[in-house]
Amino acid sequence: QVQLVESGGGLVQAGGSLRLSCAPSGRTFNNYAMGWFRQASGKEREFVSAISWNGDNSFYAESVEGRFTISRGNAKNTVYLQMNSLKPEDTAVYLCAAKLGSGNSEVGSYPYWGQGTQVTVSS
Repeated sequence: QVQLVESGGGLVQAGGSLRLSCAPSGRTFNNYAMGWFRQASGKEREFVSAISWNGDNSFYAESVEGRFTISRGNAKNTVYLQMNSLKPEDTAVYLCAAKLGSGNSEVGSYPYWGQGTQVTVSS
C-alpha cells in the first residue's frame, strides 16, 4: 500500500531546474520528519535532504548543498524539493520517506516510502 506519492520528475538539461513534490496517500504525515533520497541505476540509495516535522530544521548532502532546497507545504503534509543547477550526476530515481522523531540521513530509519520519480539530467 503506497503511502507517499512523488511527482515532478522528468528530463532536463544540465543547469536546469525541477521541483519535486511528495504527498501522502491514505494517511497524514504532518507530524513526521520527511526525507528525500535518490538511487541511481546500479548504485545504493543515498541521502539527499531532510526536514523536521514543522519545517524549522533542514539539512542536505554535501553533493546538493546550495543547489537543492527542501520545504514543507502550509499544512505540513506535503514536502517539496526544489532542484537548481542540475548536473548529469543528479540523474536518479528520487524517493521521499517519512519517520517519527528527528530527520536524519539513515535509509533504514525511515519506515514509510514512496515509489519514486525519475529525474534525468542530460549533458
